Amino acid sequence: MNKLNDLKALIVGGGVGGMATALCLRQLGVAVDLIDKDPEWRVTGAGITVTRPTLRAIKALNLLEEFLEVGFAGNGIQVCNVNGQPVTHLPDPELGEDLPGSGGVMRPDLHRIMSSRVRDVGTDVRLGCTVDGFDQGDHAVEARFSDGQTRTYDFVVGADGVFSATRAAIFPDADQAEYTGQTVWRLYTTRPAGIDRRHFFLGGPHKIGLSPVSQTHMYMFLLQVGPRPPIYPVDELHVRLQELMASYGGILAGIRDGLTVDSVINVRPLEAFLLPAPWYSGRIILVGDAAHPTTPQLASGAGMAIEDGLVLADELRRSGGDVARMFAAFMARRYDRCRLVTENSIEIGRREQDGRPPEEQTILVEQSLAKLAEPI
Repeated sequence: MNKLNDLKALIVGGGVGGMATALCLRQLGVAVDLIDKDPEWRVTGAGITVTRPTLRAIKALNLLEEFLEVGFAGNGIQVCNVNGQPVTHLPDPELGEDLPGSGGVMRPDLHRIMSSRVRDVGTDVRLGCTVDGFDQGDHAVEARFSDGQTRTYDFVVGADGVFSATRAAIFPDADQAEYTGQTVWRLYTTRPAGIDRRHFFLGGPHKIGLSPVSQTHMYMFLLQVGPRPPIYPVDELHVRLQELMASYGGILAGIRDGLTVDSVINVRPLEAFLLPAPWYSGRIILVGDAAHPTTPQLASGAGMAIEDGLVLADELRRSGGDVARMFAAFMARRYDRCRLVTENSIEIGRREQDGRPPEEQTILVEQSLAKLAEPI
């Protein structure tokens, strides 16, 4: 009998990283409990842009077909000036696999696909539940839950995001994510027919991008530079966004002029940091934004979280169930790759804030995506 079938894991957090890890562990036969503090298991936010390496990871989860049914796939990034005139085209990296170049999906659609599969494969999902504390022994972890239960696990995966309570429990003195000097504005709107791939608009006061997320819709992002902004009333967001877009022409002018109080807009300060290695203590390990929250410049946050789940399960398989070996091998494969995404995303953001020439911004994007095309 495969002794992996005797293992039991707890995953704290039901976001992309937690769900990907659950799917990968269940494929090995590991019993998995997944908890999320939201009793509705809701997801907020606009769209997610995904690169070809991320599509490779989604394919490894056997979810690519469902992704493409609700999302969008294009090729490369069209770089334009502030008036929408094409400047250059950044190709997607070659992976040697039959995959679309890059794409996008609405975050709720991705959540629906993944959460449905998580339940289908036999994960014990418990919602509205948090961990009150851990007691670690040499061979197991005892978790005390907010619903009064206590359960024992062979290992625990903290996938509870940038403000991870699991990280605080095992590394109480760890640094926290810091504001990077940029705030992202996102608008969800109808996709014009000509926007058949990602578009960047560079050279103006802000970086603006358009990213298709379905056959009918896209989201626009605008990176505002400056101190952390105040929380604006919802009915003012369209006015503020129009002001930020005042100097842009072409298709962006049309989008700006069409903004109304009913436009779907959200605003989020960008925060990031990289937890020093190792990302584990005893039998508890961190993945995704709990360990390496990044900014969106490389569109790789979700991809890195999915890859974490794939690699963790692969190393568990290789180790034959040895948790210590699994964790050490996981770190050897993941740290440098995730550091590249975090550090280069922050550096691209610095170049944007400094008003560096567009080619100095895009060259680091291209170099980074080429590196991420390498096997995980």
